Amino acid sequence: MRIGELARRTGVSERSLRYYEKQGLLAAERTPGGHREYADSAVDRVIRIQELYAAGLCSAKIVQLLPCIRDTDGGPAATATPFLVDQLTAERDRINRMITDLVRSRDVLDEVIDAASGATGDCPGQRSGADAAA
Repeated sequence: MRIGELARRTGVSERSLRYYEKQGLLAAERTPGGHREYADSAVDRVIRIQELYAAGLCSAKIVQLLPCIRDTDGGPAATATPFLVDQLTAERDRINRMITDLVRSRDVLDEVIDAASGATGDCPGQRSGADAAA
């Protein structure tokens, strides 16, 4: 499939797909006219790349990791080095810390929203009926 079709099927821009190729994340054959031609399996690969980017990994780590991920056709995957596994574990731990911090922030906002909406009556900006009439 051509680059435009891959972009359409994955929701990723053609520019990003060219970047993925330049970084070694994605391979393309060339037609005699020089156009990129991608295998159908490129759709799943691009989606996986997007997932790894969303998980906070940089392209250099993704390049190292992709050979360790089983292809959608069920082909064998390489084994990650202990160093790469340690890096991925550290990245997962970082994400877990971020999740904990975000949950804590959400809980604080929930408390503020409850107070501001009068659910607890603790909002200092709230005026009682007698105060409002004065």
